[in-house]
Amino acid sequence: MLDYTHDQAATSWVQVPAGNDFPIQNLPLGIVKPKDGKARVVVAIGDQVLDLAKLADMGPFDGLAGQALNLCRHEHLNPLAAAGVAHRRALRLALFGILSAEAPRSMVNQVRECLRPAVQNEYLLPFEIGDYTDFYASLDHAINVGRAFHTDYTLPSNFTHMPIAYHGRASTVRVSGTSIARPIGQHAPQGGAAPVLAPSTALDFELEVGVFIGTGNVPDIPIPISAAREAIFGLCLLNDWSARDLQVWESRPLGPFLSKSFATTVSPWVVTPEALAPFRCEISRPTGFPGPPEYRKSPGLDST
Repeated sequence: MLDYTHDQAATSWVQVPAGNDFPIQNLPLGIVKPKDGKARVVVAIGDQVLDLAKLADMGPFDGLAGQALNLCRHEHLNPLAAAGVAHRRALRLALFGILSAEAPRSMVNQVRECLRPAVQNEYLLPFEIGDYTDFYASLDHAINVGRAFHTDYTLPSNFTHMPIAYHGRASTVRVSGTSIARPIGQHAPQGGAAPVLAPSTALDFELEVGVFIGTGNVPDIPIPISAAREAIFGLCLLNDWSARDLQVWESRPLGPFLSKSFATTVSPWVVTPEALAPFRCEISRPTGFPGPPEYRKSPGLDST
């Protein structure tokens, strides 16, 4: 759904450097820790961050936006995400209003007190992550990775019918920029010899998209595909780290184990579905490639 926050001509009274990823149309959320304080929920605008906990103390918003802002007093985004879509949208609209070049001067003076340069902060994980699932969803990725192990690789027969995924290790999800130790594990034996324990020599990472679920489901009651979009709080860039040489040996038959669970890194910034709305497009599939089965289809959702 597009609204005035998507106007490409809109500008902010906060100076946004040319080419910056955080114009007023974006307003991603994250968690930072100032050098002299505790973790804070912030929104990025240009090369500044707006401290939402400090802003909440000023009480600038009413209604859903005010309720949402109060949920930003926590040290992670979980409470805000759990509140649902209406609160997130109301907060975006309200933040856009006070950061817009059209904002009242009295409001600008208040909000300016809540800004600080982004470089003065340590970036933290945006969420307390209780569970993590890695989906094998991209056709190009599935083919390329498969051929890296087997030159005659063909897609598994279930790939076109259901999501293929495995549980990752939530405790190893870290924020981008964190140092990653090279994993040590068993390497495939050559010529029937015993496997060798050694550091990985085929470290790899895949650029992927991370999806944060805001509102979950009651156990045993699934979320229907028609309501799936409403459960998504935001997206981020994600690097899925892999030790390919260890993976070859571990993936017989169940794996992978340590080769795929030692690290996953995510961007500190969570971009909301509202910010991405202008970029939605229809999914393209190769000629003759089947779409999902009927129970996974819903009008208006066959786009990304």
